[in-house]
Amino acid sequence: MEKKRILTGDRTTGRLHLGHYVGSLENRVRLQDEYDTFILLADIQALTTHFEKPDLVKESIYEVALDNLSVGLNPEKVTFVQQSQITAIAELTVFYSMLVSVNTLRHNPTIKTEIAQYGYDDITYGFLGYPVSQTADITFCNADLVPVGEDQVPHLELSRKIVRRFNALYTPDEAIIKEPQALLSSVPRLIGLDGNSKMGKSLGNAIYLTDSPDTVTMKIKSAITDANRISINDKGNPDICVVHMYHRVFNLDQQENISEMCRSAKIGCVACKKALSTQINILLEPIIEKRAYYTSNHQRVKEIINTGSEKANRIGNQMMGEIKSRMRLKI
Repeated sequence: MEKKRILTGDRTTGRLHLGHYVGSLENRVRLQDEYDTFILLADIQALTTHFEKPDLVKESIYEVALDNLSVGLNPEKVTFVQQSQITAIAELTVFYSMLVSVNTLRHNPTIKTEIAQYGYDDITYGFLGYPVSQTADITFCNADLVPVGEDQVPHLELSRKIVRRFNALYTPDEAIIKEPQALLSSVPRLIGLDGNSKMGKSLGNAIYLTDSPDTVTMKIKSAITDANRISINDKGNPDICVVHMYHRVFNLDQQENISEMCRSAKIGCVACKKALSTQINILLEPIIEKRAYYTSNHQRVKEIINTGSEKANRIGNQMMGEIKSRMRLKI
C-alpha cells in the first residue's frame, strides 16, 4: 500500500531545543518508516515575526536542518523542503486568501495568543494570514496528516475549512485537495526552566540540542524548584518542581525513587539537579556527535535541502496544474 503523507516542520528562527525534541522531533524519527514524511524548513513563516532579521532566518535554515538530521531523521527516508523555494506554496497562499475573511483570522485563538506573546500593537498582513500560508504548506503536496499539539488544532481546523470551501467551489464532483487530519501528540508540552508554561527560543528558558554538558549543568542549576523548600532537611513537593517534571520525561526509571526521596528529605535539590543533568547529557551526546558529522559536511546538508525542495516543486507544480485547470485559470 502507498504510504500516507505527513507534513511537519519548524520555523527557521534559531536552533531547536528540548521542547521541540519532546514535542515533535522524537516523534518524527518514529514515524519516518511508517509515513511519507515532508519536513518543512519554514522560512516564510519565520518572516512573520522575524522579517527584520534576514541573516538569522538564512542561518537558521541550515541550523534547523542540522537539528532534524542530528536527532536521527534519515534524508533517504524523509524529504526536506525549504518553504520559500516552493512556488506552489506561494500561489496557493494567494488563492486561499480569497476564501477566508479577515474576521475569521482575527478570531483565531492561536493568533490572539501570539499577538499577546509578542506584544504587538499592530500586526502585518503576513502575520495575520499565517493560517492561510500554513494551509498552503500542508496541501501543496496533498498531505494526509499533520502532527500537531493541542495549541495548533485551531490552525488546522481553519485549514480544513479552507480546503472544504475550495473543493465545494471548484471541484464539487471530485475533491482534489485532501482535508488534512490532525495527528495529535500524546506528549505534554515541556515547560521552561523558569516555570513558564512554554519552553521558548525568545524566553531564555530552554536547553538547546547543541548545548554542551557544562551548559546543560549550568542551566539546570538555575531551574525553578519547590520555593517552600529552604534547606536540605525540609521535605519537598515534587509536584510543583520544574526539575522533577523534567525527571518524568528524561529520567523515567529513577523519577519515582527521586520523588519519594524528595518528599522525605533524603535528597537535596543540588543532587536532584545533578542527576537530571547527567540524564539529559546522555540523551544529547549522540545528537551532538551526529550534528558534528553533518556540520563538517556542509555541502551534503545543502544538497539534502535542495534535492528535497526540487522534489517538492515537482509535486507542487503538478498539483497546481490540476488546481488552475479546475479554477478555470488555464486558457
